[in-house]
Amino acid sequence: MAKILIIEDEAAIRRVLTKILSEESKDYQVEEAGDGLEGINKIREEDYDLVLCDIKMPKMDGVEVLEAARKLKPEVPMVMISGHGDLDTAVNTMRLGAFDYISKPPDLNRLLNTVRNALDRKTLVVENIKLKKKVSKKYEMVGESEEIGQIKAMIEKVAPTDARVLITGPNGTGKELVAHWLHEKSERSKGPLVEVNCAAIPSELIESELFGHVKGAFTSANKDRAGKFEAANGGTIFLDEIGDMSLSAQAKVLRALQESRVQRVGSDKDIKVDVRVVAATNKNLKQEIADGNFREDLYHRLAVILIKVPALNDRRNDIPILIAHFAKKISQEQGTALKTFSSKAIDLLKAYDWTGNIRELRNVVERLIILSGPEVTEGDVKLFASK
Repeated sequence: MAKILIIEDEAAIRRVLTKILSEESKDYQVEEAGDGLEGINKIREEDYDLVLCDIKMPKMDGVEVLEAARKLKPEVPMVMISGHGDLDTAVNTMRLGAFDYISKPPDLNRLLNTVRNALDRKTLVVENIKLKKKVSKKYEMVGESEEIGQIKAMIEKVAPTDARVLITGPNGTGKELVAHWLHEKSERSKGPLVEVNCAAIPSELIESELFGHVKGAFTSANKDRAGKFEAANGGTIFLDEIGDMSLSAQAKVLRALQESRVQRVGSDKDIKVDVRVVAATNKNLKQEIADGNFREDLYHRLAVILIKVPALNDRRNDIPILIAHFAKKISQEQGTALKTFSSKAIDLLKAYDWTGNIRELRNVVERLIILSGPEVTEGDVKLFASK
């Protein structure tokens, strides 16, 4: 059930909008407010999925409502309702964070498309906020080595800015942790962090995933859909494994970075987005450029700040700390007693060739905890941790 608030001082327009939305879907629960002050009080007290707000109103105009609502409930999309004389103001509200605006009298198709798109984006934003709350405790950068210290220092300097960051390093080293820390420590931390694994999405669908699509854009496009860039508006988009992105998608990402605008697949309408881009790859992008697989201009747009995450074999002094961290975490997840590792067991694990990096270490620690006794011994490591 989508809860929609209409803030409009003209009763006739409120009735028309309520009737249109109620008849459009039984899943729309529509409420009304007769002026801006009543509207902002309702926003303060209730959780809405969408607000339609007139611009010229007594007591509190639409711009004031928008500014107050963005502070109270930044995740709620606001669609402004403008008269012909309010068009410049309506455009200005987009800069202040409004999702869109519609003119009076409202065109039926434009109104319903805007409502559907706004609700679609709200769903994506809320899902990502919930995910962020779950994972913020999960993602920790563990280690005291010089290499990790340098990365943490770099994050402290770079996070408060909007500079784009390219994170490089082998698989399993924790590049996503750096991306999360950059977002959590940034001014955008209250906004969404949207993750896209470019390698996991088929090349023919990557553009739709990133930029959205309109109904009928391709065979399975049975409705308009917002993309990840729109979902990340006001926050950060993390393009993981960007070295696997198709050249056509790279061209659109480049345009999005240059102009802060995206176009949904099948549409020629520009959508303005305010997004910080963080990218990661395990590939040598300069070699990919030489091979014709990656755009050099996109590389230079992304690599404003370069952060290289070292392989675990290059930070072996962190292995005892990581073992203790994973042992505690796994015992909590499984509800079992915390197991200790003997010094000889730790020494053996420090000498291991960690081709799978931190991801492999965690798997080995979990295996040893499950199969060993109260203390993980040197013999357990030789028996259960070998390749």
